[in-house]
Amino acid sequence: MNKQELEDRLIDFAAIIIVVASKFEKNYAGNHLAGQIIRSGTSPALNYGEAQSAESTKDFIHKMGICLKELRESFVCLKIIEKASLTNDLDNLVIAKKEVNELISIFVSSIKTAKNNLK
Repeated sequence: MNKQELEDRLIDFAAIIIVVASKFEKNYAGNHLAGQIIRSGTSPALNYGEAQSAESTKDFIHKMGICLKELRESFVCLKIIEKASLTNDLDNLVIAKKEVNELISIFVSSIKTAKNNLK
């Protein structure tokens, strides 16, 4: 997968998160988790853009690590949303959970490779 394909996947993930969050129940928990998942679910695409302009390999690793942290936060948030039944849009919820798992794996591998290249 090249840089553009990964960026496109991150943008698509951000978009599906926005769609999922827009369908949450309108109550305190729904509003709170909608805001949380929108922040953590859109952040990786934005931070990946920054990683592409990293000033050094260490800076690249750091920015990729931020993406990974946000993806992991999104995954946990999606599990809470599912357990709390905050949305009826189960199709997009399943798609988002599958995609975030794949993205986490990609970022773990990319960070490992970048760290190995430092040695």
